[in-house]
Amino acid sequence: MRDELAGFTIGVTADRRRDALAPLLHRRGARVVIAPVLRIVPLADDTDLWEATRACLDRPPDVLLANTGIGMRGWLEAAEGWGLAERLRGALADAYVVARGSARGTVRAAGLCDRWSSDAESCEEVIEHLCRRGVAGQVVATQLHGERQPECTLALEAAGATVIEVPVYRWAPPTDPAPLHRLIDLVAGRLVDAVTFTSAPAAEALLRAAGDRSDAVLDAFRGDVLASCVGALAAAPLLRRGVPVSAPATARLGALVRTIVDELPRRTVTLRAAGHLLTLRGHAAVVDGVLRPLAPAPMAVLRALCGSPGRVLSRTVLLRALPRGADEHAVEMAVARLRAGLRAPLVVQTVVKRGYRLRVD
Repeated sequence: MRDELAGFTIGVTADRRRDALAPLLHRRGARVVIAPVLRIVPLADDTDLWEATRACLDRPPDVLLANTGIGMRGWLEAAEGWGLAERLRGALADAYVVARGSARGTVRAAGLCDRWSSDAESCEEVIEHLCRRGVAGQVVATQLHGERQPECTLALEAAGATVIEVPVYRWAPPTDPAPLHRLIDLVAGRLVDAVTFTSAPAAEALLRAAGDRSDAVLDAFRGDVLASCVGALAAAPLLRRGVPVSAPATARLGALVRTIVDELPRRTVTLRAAGHLLTLRGHAAVVDGVLRPLAPAPMAVLRALCGSPGRVLSRTVLLRALPRGADEHAVEMAVARLRAGLRAPLVVQTVVKRGYRLRVD
């Protein structure tokens, strides 16, 4: 099949980076559900940013930790507005710059030179590297990404550094929370195949928004729904909760998509039934090489039947598999829609007074 992700449904939780990530998934055939869990809000009162900038001018940093591209751009733009951009670039020119992820391009565009980056890009690895290099008596400027990271600051201070925290923006809930709650419903109901996370706060925010359904969401991530994170930093909140996470070695959106392309097709189920080659691909079926999208109820019935190939499953058993089961008539309707959707009516056999079975070869 040419479209590697055809038949799969993937949730995108990013706000700022969704316009870059969603097309990458679309082009590979995925159905994409966009549901931003957070948005970036510039600080309404930039007093703290002004004071941090003045501190960097008064005592130029020996080390600059650039965490995000948007944060570094925001800092430089604010300095431009204050007439301090050239002085700030001069103060940072000789700093040992650690640039993480998308910040690398912004650092270079500003005429600065990044000296080191981490493959995993975790806070712990960065701190370990700086402490091993030695920061005693040095000034470390840390561009914050949405919220303070006291554990990083405390570790640097314990190693003898003076830390200047540079706040540029904060995280806020989405303006319209409806798509987020819809995504939570889909994850809890196992109606998506994967959810992408591009930051640690995004994972935390989704679980907070789930409220009393957070256990159901975590159970889904531990089972049928792939949690795919752009890097180790974004994956940390889920790993702490025992969720297996898929993450690329380098924190890039293209690498994130490639890990999804590698992982999801491995979860397909293929068998022969009634003379047809049948593959379950996410929330669609492939019959003799032709993709047949299915609604949630027929797909749930097909999954249950393929989970017990050849066995007869009663209407009661199949009713429990339906996303919104009501009565046995709902099972009959789902089976009828399944046969019509597959365009291979003999694949599902009715066993009188007993239920239904997959007619495996």
